[in-house]
Amino acid sequence: MTSQHRYRPDRTDGQCSMRGSCGHKGLFGKPLPCPYEGPAYEPDDTTRSLLISVCGEELAGGPICCNSDQLEVLRDNLNDAEPIITSCPACRNNFRSFFCHFTCSPVQSSFVNVTSTQISSTGETSVQSLDFFVSERLGRGFYNSCKDVKVGATNGYAMDLIGEGAKDYSAFLKSIGQEKPLGSPFQINFPPSIPSGMVALDKPSRNCADSDLSSRCACVDCPQICPTLPELPTSGNSCRVGALSCLSFILILAYSLCLIAFMTGFSLQTALRRRQERKYGRLTLAPEPNSDTPLSPRSRSRDLVGASSLARYLDGEQSSPTSTGPRNAGRGVTLLDPLDSVQPRQYRLNVKLRRMFYKLGLFTASSPWATFTIMFTLVGLLNIGWSSFSVETDPVRLWVAPDSESKVQKDFFDQNFGPFYRPQQIFVTSTTAGEHGSLEKPVLSWDHLKFWFSVEADIRSLRSSPNSYSLSDVCFKPAGPNGACVFQSITAWFDNDIDNTSPDSWAERVEYCAHAPVDCLPDFQQPLPPKYILGGIPGENFLRAEALVVNIVVSDSLDLEVQERAMEWERALAEYLARLKERAPSEAGLEISYSTGISLEEEINKSTNMDVKIVVLSYLAMFFYVALTLGGGYSGTNDEGVLTSLRHWAAQFPRLLSQSSSSSLSAGPRNAPRIFPRLPRRVFIGSKFMLGLFGIGLVILSVTSSVGLFSALGIKVTLVIAEVIPFLVLAVGVDNVFILVHELDRQNLQHGPSAASPEQGFLYPTPISPTSRRSQFDSSHTESIDAASLPLYLPPEERVARSLAKMGPSIMLSSITEVLAFALGALVPMPAVRNFALYAAGSVLLNALLQVTVFVSAMVLDLRRVEAGRMDCIPCIQIPARIQLPESTPNGNSISTLTRFIRKYYAPFILRPVIKGVVMLIFGGFFVASVISIQHIELGLDQRLALPSDSYLIQYFDDVDTYLNIGPPVYFVSHDIDVTHRSGQQALCARFTTCDDFSVANTLEAERKRPAASYFSDPTASWIDDFLTWLNPNTDCCRVRKRNPDVFCSPRDNPRLCQPCWAGKSPAYNITMEGLPEGEEFIRYLKQWLVSPTNEDCPLGGQASYGTAISIDDAQGNVVASHFRTFLEPLKSQADFINAFSAAHRIADDMSRRTGASVFPYSMFFVFFDQYAHIVSITQQVLGLGLAAVLVVTALFLGSWRTGIIVTGVVALTVVNVMGVMGLWDVSLNAISLVNLVISLGIAVEFCAHVARSFMNSGSGVSMDHSAGQERDERMSAALVDVGPSVLSGITITKLIGMSVLALTRSKLLETYYFRMWFSLIISGALHGLVLLPVILSLAGGPGFPLQEADEEWMTTAIRSGYEYTPFLADDISVLSD
Repeated sequence: MTSQHRYRPDRTDGQCSMRGSCGHKGLFGKPLPCPYEGPAYEPDDTTRSLLISVCGEELAGGPICCNSDQLEVLRDNLNDAEPIITSCPACRNNFRSFFCHFTCSPVQSSFVNVTSTQISSTGETSVQSLDFFVSERLGRGFYNSCKDVKVGATNGYAMDLIGEGAKDYSAFLKSIGQEKPLGSPFQINFPPSIPSGMVALDKPSRNCADSDLSSRCACVDCPQICPTLPELPTSGNSCRVGALSCLSFILILAYSLCLIAFMTGFSLQTALRRRQERKYGRLTLAPEPNSDTPLSPRSRSRDLVGASSLARYLDGEQSSPTSTGPRNAGRGVTLLDPLDSVQPRQYRLNVKLRRMFYKLGLFTASSPWATFTIMFTLVGLLNIGWSSFSVETDPVRLWVAPDSESKVQKDFFDQNFGPFYRPQQIFVTSTTAGEHGSLEKPVLSWDHLKFWFSVEADIRSLRSSPNSYSLSDVCFKPAGPNGACVFQSITAWFDNDIDNTSPDSWAERVEYCAHAPVDCLPDFQQPLPPKYILGGIPGENFLRAEALVVNIVVSDSLDLEVQERAMEWERALAEYLARLKERAPSEAGLEISYSTGISLEEEINKSTNMDVKIVVLSYLAMFFYVALTLGGGYSGTNDEGVLTSLRHWAAQFPRLLSQSSSSSLSAGPRNAPRIFPRLPRRVFIGSKFMLGLFGIGLVILSVTSSVGLFSALGIKVTLVIAEVIPFLVLAVGVDNVFILVHELDRQNLQHGPSAASPEQGFLYPTPISPTSRRSQFDSSHTESIDAASLPLYLPPEERVARSLAKMGPSIMLSSITEVLAFALGALVPMPAVRNFALYAAGSVLLNALLQVTVFVSAMVLDLRRVEAGRMDCIPCIQIPARIQLPESTPNGNSISTLTRFIRKYYAPFILRPVIKGVVMLIFGGFFVASVISIQHIELGLDQRLALPSDSYLIQYFDDVDTYLNIGPPVYFVSHDIDVTHRSGQQALCARFTTCDDFSVANTLEAERKRPAASYFSDPTASWIDDFLTWLNPNTDCCRVRKRNPDVFCSPRDNPRLCQPCWAGKSPAYNITMEGLPEGEEFIRYLKQWLVSPTNEDCPLGGQASYGTAISIDDAQGNVVASHFRTFLEPLKSQADFINAFSAAHRIADDMSRRTGASVFPYSMFFVFFDQYAHIVSITQQVLGLGLAAVLVVTALFLGSWRTGIIVTGVVALTVVNVMGVMGLWDVSLNAISLVNLVISLGIAVEFCAHVARSFMNSGSGVSMDHSAGQERDERMSAALVDVGPSVLSGITITKLIGMSVLALTRSKLLETYYFRMWFSLIISGALHGLVLLPVILSLAGGPGFPLQEADEEWMTTAIRSGYEYTPFLADDISVLSD
């Protein structure tokens, strides 16, 4: 029963508004005061003594408006708040003064007005509500003194516990006056306006910055007295011109000036040339009729010696020698006129390498079966290592270097404090479409709550298999083995029981607990603010939250048995949640996303990362391309093409149906209609399906052998290796197959069975015995031609040996650079990346060895099959040669269309002076754009990319970004400091006036005030401050037996038998730390604190909050290490994680320097982000070393530092372009992309090496009247014709085929960091190698060396005899090989 009326007594001094207690509110409620209109009274001595002990000296004299019963209730209520606010004397004393004046002031009626009464449980009239008039000065001062007081155990504020997180004094007063079960038993209103007859309580309040010890608070609770941290230096690119960085602006400006200069120079040159041509046209005289040399200076031939025959077969026409050509000096040789030539230079290394590869080729070709036996035995021995094969699946051991700073710190943390907990997290959201097709709706509803209560009941009762572990067996219990599990969920606000609420009251309960989580403590006794269990909250409207966030904390351990127990239960939880995810949408309209402790490792290592069909598709595509392309060089007969045969058959087929006798009689055998088309003989013989398949088989063998080798060495395989290496080695290894086969085709054209002199054509196509070294051409065939000048038939072994002698050094150059690049990738300390680099280097090296040995043997066997007329794939079938008429001309198919195109169109076009300038400008533009793009490359590796595209964790990580409102915890670990001595304590603490200004706790609090730099969101949990505060007698937490102070009291002991630990000590407990424990006494109290329960009676107890925060060495009696916990802001992007990592290490380094202690930060994610602290410098160092290695290797093999520098520069530009694409294609810089950049160095060399070596070996024997530029142009043209087709078809296209299949992968990691980067590399490498490099070499390339196989018969003799050089240049016939 209530009474709604206002009491209006006379407002005179000495009057009260309430006094005494008039029963309780309900059976178990707190006492209620009685309304009282009488005067204040003089208390007895007992009451006065109690008043002084509770309220101090302020009300020590004179009458009061309260009795002893009220004082006892007031004392108990104040003691409840004492542990929370006692660390700040200003807040504590203001809090006591405020409520003491409210309860006992003798002028109470002047500022307290009872507005309504009620009947209590004893039938008495008691206060139900009242108005308490408080001045703004008092209210604001009271609030300001308490608003910054921290509660370390909760990483929160005292205001969260006593004032519902109030943000101003009005909200604070409203909160403490609100009627609630754990607060005031009656309603206290604080009206903002004061009616007449009333006076606001307006007493001065204490300030935390006051100098007296009864007011002054420590820095951590009083920002006004904190020293200011030094300003941080500005980071990033501060130099900008508008929206551009200074570097971008300078590059754009320089490029624009170059472009203008080029356009201006080109225009002037064009105008001057036209003017000179007009002038020359007026002055020149007509040339003499018989003169071969007109007056025009541009009319002289610029051909190399012997180049008159270069186009003999290239364009389907023959060129006749002119009278100005070189003199014929005998068989196949052209002497140089000493007046028109220079002595050719020689490079000794080239001679030795060609001699070595010739001998190797001759051995492997002459003894193929011995080669097979030796090499396959070696391969078999390497594959024995598969017995030690193992796969690394632990994410930490995969992606974290074992000796990295963060890994060492993690191990230290785990050993001293135990491993971090194993979090199980669930997000529950409403389906995007409601029952009636509505849009997404809030997740909170009565039906959803009922469903989720049942789900949590299932989880709590879940049993694992086979050991039947439950959640209680594996969960983290902060209160000890008999305590409750940490299960953070909205159900905890309802005591985990749906029966504690109803459809009408649940919403009110949610609102209440969201604003006062301390009043809704879960069974594990730690407040649950709404940010922990609700996500997507619009403002303060908690009922409109879009997600429920559930956290189940499972203990982890270094004990493998305990760890396996947790993992077994997690597997059971994952299976249950997988089933729940399927049924929740239909049963409750809810979407579930989740992650368990085992989820990340299992999902990363799923075999679905790469579909086996993709691997098979890649190898099939490569096989068909290789098989079809390799057979293009067959020229054994004069067969028509396949398409021509089919067209001819289709045209004649109707005649077969008409059975026209006249047509039949008039048609010859060639034109006779046939039922089946008459396909060319080369389709069956010239194809190289078996050879191509054999080459791809060698790729597979090199991969398996590399795995066997490194497995035997104890280097584990990762799934990245298993998924990427086959593609990489396939794309890289097939190149050499093309190069060798194309060169063998040229050798067959010159010295095969079908070779003939240019004048005679093809005389006798029938092959002769391969053991014969005699030319097939006999001098009796023609007397008018020097028999010695006819092409020399060579057996297959000799041709294969010559092919390897010519291309072996180029293969060696590219292979060495690739292996070096991969090996440099092993410098990256991340195990997954280092192992990948090692396996790739081993595979490429073994593949190169197999190709120059085993594949060469296979080439000679295939060549014998072709010349024997045996069918590919089925060599037991021999196809007889068709009749070839003597007057037949050489087959035009012997020179490919691509070669003809390069010689006739591309090379002349690219070597024009104007085009050279345009090319330089275009690639200069690419360089400028790439450098600008590089500045936008981000660091990081989104863990979602490492997951299969269909992984359930992708939705979970998306929900983390969307709904999670808290960041990860971060621990600052201090060690190598003696905390048993005062100096060590002062270096760590913050709540005492003698703590160091920049102690660990003070620094962390100061950094929290600049979250943009520190990323801290919550106050720090300082164990030493809470421990020393626990000793404060006012908190009544630390108690000892009165009779034996050496014995601590337990919570169950009778209070009359115990006394505060520090009662009666001298000096008394104070905030100056004087007299506080040190040495052995410190350790004794510390151990007791660590086992003291954390509960409502003593929230400062250390068991739950700090039980694992301190590592004590019992033998030495000291603290080995301890940590200070805080929380980071929600981290949404990789940049946030990286910046938070850097900030934490900066702060730890500052604290170590200032305190003398060793301090380091630790958080779960730090080990994965350690690489980014040094990734930029590592990238610069590794790429610099790679380029230096490329320079040394290319200069050594090419014999020219100038050419080596050019090749290295072009390789560097290729890598810069790849990095530019990274910035445009969302490829971040991390250890994986760094290794790919190093790999790019090696592969880019392959695009350049063959062109550069052919350029250097094209010789320098040209007429003296040629300029150096003309000589380089001619060498470059010959080099493009020589190796350009191989680079394009054998390197570029094979790599595109091998890498393009990665675009089909289901793994975003492979698609982003391998397909995108390698695709960019292939395109950029081909453009730089076939466009930019020829231009630069033609402008500034080094002087060349004569190709020793210019006269190949002499080359064979020279290699066998040890000659060093030949004084002859290419003759008309041997030039065909170029």
